[in-house]
Amino acid sequence: MESIAAQLKRGISRQFSSGSLRRNLSRQFTRQASLDPRRNNQRFSFGRQSSLDPIRRSPCSGNAELTVPENLDSTMQLLFMACRGDVKGVEDLLNEGIDVNSIDLDGRTALHVAACEGHVEVARLLLSRKANLDARDRWGSTAAADAKYYGNTEIYYMLKARGAKVPKTRKTPMTVANPREVPEYELNPVELQVRKSDGISKGTYQVAKWNGTKVAVKILDKDSYSDPDTINAFKHELTLLERVRHPNVVQFVGAVTQNIPMMIVREYHSKGDLASYLQKKGRLSPSKVLRFALDIARQVTISRNYPVRNLCERIFEKLSCPFLTSIISGMNYLHECKPDPVIHCDLKPKNILLDNGGQLKIAGFGTVRFSLISPDEAKLVQPEPNIDLSSLYVAPEIYKDEVFDRSVDAYSFGLIIYEMIEGTHPFHPKSSEEAVRLMCLEGKRPAFKIKTKHYPPELKELIEECWDPTPVVRPTFSQVIARLDKIVANCSKQGWWKDTFKLPWLHLPSILKCFPLSLAHALQKEHLLWLKTSIREVVASI
Repeated sequence: MESIAAQLKRGISRQFSSGSLRRNLSRQFTRQASLDPRRNNQRFSFGRQSSLDPIRRSPCSGNAELTVPENLDSTMQLLFMACRGDVKGVEDLLNEGIDVNSIDLDGRTALHVAACEGHVEVARLLLSRKANLDARDRWGSTAAADAKYYGNTEIYYMLKARGAKVPKTRKTPMTVANPREVPEYELNPVELQVRKSDGISKGTYQVAKWNGTKVAVKILDKDSYSDPDTINAFKHELTLLERVRHPNVVQFVGAVTQNIPMMIVREYHSKGDLASYLQKKGRLSPSKVLRFALDIARQVTISRNYPVRNLCERIFEKLSCPFLTSIISGMNYLHECKPDPVIHCDLKPKNILLDNGGQLKIAGFGTVRFSLISPDEAKLVQPEPNIDLSSLYVAPEIYKDEVFDRSVDAYSFGLIIYEMIEGTHPFHPKSSEEAVRLMCLEGKRPAFKIKTKHYPPELKELIEECWDPTPVVRPTFSQVIARLDKIVANCSKQGWWKDTFKLPWLHLPSILKCFPLSLAHALQKEHLLWLKTSIREVVASI
């Protein structure tokens, strides 16, 4: 009975090594325990790693100094002895009945390890015990491929003479020669499950799952690998995404650059973009638009010393979706990036994503190719810049292919504010192409159709400054933040919010979330009746 069990065990292990069993199962089997006590996984991490491993790993100390760790299971003992070049140790383990084709978490066998390290006698012993010549690890590498990669020619030709196959590897334009030079953002493509049927932006991005989390994946077309311009654009976008980190800028997850297809992976937002939101909601009330402009990015907290008016404003601020603030904060961050500012060039509602928490995220930056001609000025790269010149929000300088600066984003932002308040596209119902010509070539601007009394004081003037034909007149985003803060403060002093602001008294749980934890607990402890107690009395009683 024991001999039958041993045969079954060896048979299953061989199927794992060849990949046949793994293809027939819907989930991976749990494998042997790991050597690395810190990670506590099942990966053999000593010595050289697979030649196709896209993740940069730091091998443990040199083979000559390796001592046998304690509490190793049989598979790890075999791989360790092969890594150390201990022929007698390997032979003893095989004589004890350990399967010669046993694998670790990454599907590596003792023959893989011996081929990486160049231990000829160990490889010869393993082959004499009928080791699987063509066993592939999780990245598709064989022992022969590993031997060839690390320059162990004697093992390589010995395996070739016995009929070993070397898988064809396709190098990407960003492939590095040394595995230690693989970027830290590199993702294992095996961990990405792409759902090609779900497009996000005209097929450019696709929904995928990375380790169980939904992400958005941009896949570089295979026909583009020979196009230097496309590769440079891919690298440019990747560099910018890796660089920026801000709550109101879409977050970079990682990339695949050492395997085909090459991919960029960023966070996924199921709520869609601002264009879809405005199309669904229509015109937003001016008071709500300005409330969205409150600077919650500064994470202002409510304290017991705040006046009642400020307290109400901050409660409303926390309960609202800070649309304009999100856009301003994200764009101000991009423009203030060091050492080089990031100019979006294609800011529009389609490139502003809405997350589950009501925050807006700036996306689409890095896709427009331009070259800096001075620290503050740039020009589009020819030919065929990756920008839609029929977009309503494109600045005149870009439309006319002139030198431009950061003010092109302020121009686009002014049109976005206009659309949020007016509820229609500029020059509606004219076509986008005609509207762009009117604004960029004839210098015309859309009319303010909503009555002036519905516009908060000075907001209309701010919009006009943003879309001014002269770039130098347009404010920077740091100036926009200061202007909007001033507008909100003036509206509060003049009682402009009196008829538009109503505190949602009935939603006590939502209100309590707006307060610091200590204040919320105090309110709950006192059992205050919100329907009968004014907010001034509540604050005064604490």
